[in-house]
Amino acid sequence: MSHEQSHLLLPADSAWLALERPENPMTITVMLRVDGLTAPRFREFLRVYWMAWERFRYMPVKRSPAWWWEQDPMFDVRHHLDVVVDRFTPESLQEWVSVRLNQPLPMYRPRWKFWLAPNAEGGAVLLLRIHHCYADGLSLLGIFERLCPPSPQQHPAIYGAPETAELSRWTAAAKVWLGELMATGESAEEAHGVAGVDKPVGNQWQDAGRLLERVAQKSLKLVHEFSEFLVEPEDSDTDLRRPLLGRRHCRWSEPVPLERFRNIARVTNVTINDVLLSCVAAAVRTRLGIDGADLDEAVLHAAVPVDIRSRLPDELKPAPGALGNYFGTVFVPLPVDGESPLERLYRIKHETRRLKKSWQPGIAWGLAASATVVPEPWREPLADVFYRKASAVVSNVPGTPELRYIAGCRITEQMFWVPQAGDIGLGISIVSYAGQVQFGVVADEAVMADPEDFLNDCLQELAQFPGD
Repeated sequence: MSHEQSHLLLPADSAWLALERPENPMTITVMLRVDGLTAPRFREFLRVYWMAWERFRYMPVKRSPAWWWEQDPMFDVRHHLDVVVDRFTPESLQEWVSVRLNQPLPMYRPRWKFWLAPNAEGGAVLLLRIHHCYADGLSLLGIFERLCPPSPQQHPAIYGAPETAELSRWTAAAKVWLGELMATGESAEEAHGVAGVDKPVGNQWQDAGRLLERVAQKSLKLVHEFSEFLVEPEDSDTDLRRPLLGRRHCRWSEPVPLERFRNIARVTNVTINDVLLSCVAAAVRTRLGIDGADLDEAVLHAAVPVDIRSRLPDELKPAPGALGNYFGTVFVPLPVDGESPLERLYRIKHETRRLKKSWQPGIAWGLAASATVVPEPWREPLADVFYRKASAVVSNVPGTPELRYIAGCRITEQMFWVPQAGDIGLGISIVSYAGQVQFGVVADEAVMADPEDFLNDCLQELAQFPGD
């Protein structure tokens, strides 16, 4: 395969391939409700606009010791769209989406696929599943913002982005940034040395490996010293920590006015994100399988993705419209022993303020990027950081404040579900779009049999807050 048709994945992208397990695929699932969207309209949209991003023609291929983007020689956009003619009811739609969410994406093609159900009750359903190695949620949101204008008469500009080899440049910039971030005490030449852009591929990967091995060692020490994260106890053994079965179900709530969240946040002097997390803490509380003194002593964290684009130096920031993974993670303690909605809310506020000032998001990004290149002895400590310190993933993605249109058709709802790495079997997603907020949940059967009831409990907690 020619050089022009294959490129090394950046470590933060290939990490999601290293984290994947058969029972826990690392895929993002996006669902849009779109009035009047037909198969011919959407096929043309894919061909002209979506495929302007060159990465979507590529598939990740493992060629030891690295992962490569390799162009699919048999690429055909028809392989990536299924049209489903069923007239889904709201109930049957939820089950149909759950089944799609459990299906593995073919490894012999680019790992993304759309389904269009134009006859579903309540409006056409557009479902996308895409492997996390292609992009994080904000990258995908950026694509939809560019390709979905605020008027049906307005055509999107053809943006897109070429796929380029940039590992050596990434390694050079990361070496400088991480050297400064961690004050490693290395010599200036070692900390700020620049990897040659024209080095052979083997040397490029070795440079990245050596850099990220230091990241792993220094980061673990840094977390210990500055955020005390590693000395916090692991999450308690609860019903949320059972071995996963690999069968997951997803559900989503009815929309709630965003103004309701804004009013609560204003009256209680917290953020909207604090309100969302406290709703999750209340809903989780009754599903741990413990009570009394055990509940008072319970330790439970939510892994919350945090965008770090603004914290990166210019050399590491992605270009506008570029795909990739640029987020860290904070591990927010959930006050499941809190006795009242306001107590839980203010304890969440305290923890999120502390974590926002911590090193955790940048460190977590560096650790995640290390997953595919650090030596084997270091992988277990890295896995411990991510898997044993959290019982759920909670992701909050802000969509556009106004309605948008795809292929000239109005998008009435946006929903997404996040993957959960390692042994985590519960993912909660919160999406705001056009003045509405929706909760989504995806749960392995082993940890939660009633995702719909869980969502109802989140909304019931919301109703307890003053906000008028």
